Amino acid sequence: MTQRNPGPTALALTAALAATACTSAVTSPVSPPGQAETTKTNVLEAGAAALQTSAPLSGMDIHLVGFHPMKDDPTHQMEAHHFCRQVNEDFAQCSLFDGNTAAANLTGVEYIISERLFDQLPAHERQYWHPHNGEILSGQLTAPNIPAVAEKELMRTKMNSYGKTWHTWQSEHGTEPGDTLPLGAPKLAWSFNRDGEAQPGLVEARDRAFGVSTDEIRQDRQDLLPLAHPQSGVDALKGKFPGRTQPIPGVVDKTAASR
Repeated sequence: MTQRNPGPTALALTAALAATACTSAVTSPVSPPGQAETTKTNVLEAGAAALQTSAPLSGMDIHLVGFHPMKDDPTHQMEAHHFCRQVNEDFAQCSLFDGNTAAANLTGVEYIISERLFDQLPAHERQYWHPHNGEILSGQLTAPNIPAVAEKELMRTKMNSYGKTWHTWQSEHGTEPGDTLPLGAPKLAWSFNRDGEAQPGLVEARDRAFGVSTDEIRQDRQDLLPLAHPQSGVDALKGKFPGRTQPIPGVVDKTAASR
């Protein structure tokens, strides 16, 4: 198989990413109960690190921060730190955490597919996949601590994509800490597709932690608008949030667009 040479955009993105280090730490809002690790446990961990492989985790180094409402309970919302590996141009897989430090709790998983793969799914499967254009064009989805040019290019590659997300640990409820253990059934998460759906303070807390402005990011991404296609699932939670909501330009439900 012939390996493609990276183009100028890919090379510039790689250089930009390599020149930037993570500078903002977001600690987990909860700590699971339990006794401190013993010396024996520490020795076993050291032995495992020396003798075993962690290959499945290699490459999960794309850090995205976004927000998820639960599909069956949209008022239950949380910030999610995604650590992703781009498997190929159409598929990525992410582990979800409630922070970006070594003490962060694993809260779920997300799979990301391109529009091309989504269009090949059977109709009954599509109910599990949320659209991403609202997250991108609103400025809510960010890749913190990398140069703006690199982040813009990354978001460009995710336009019109879809995510399938299961949260196994309800470790946040809006801006409040949640359960201290992963209790209950896994919950299918969705995306915000209108202004006013996120609880007050949720996005603002992320902006303060990373020193960014969602409004400024949104303005900078206006040149991505011509890339936006109507997506399935945009109207899945319409009317299920308290208060008034407003459309996000470029975010259109595929069913409504076809009428």
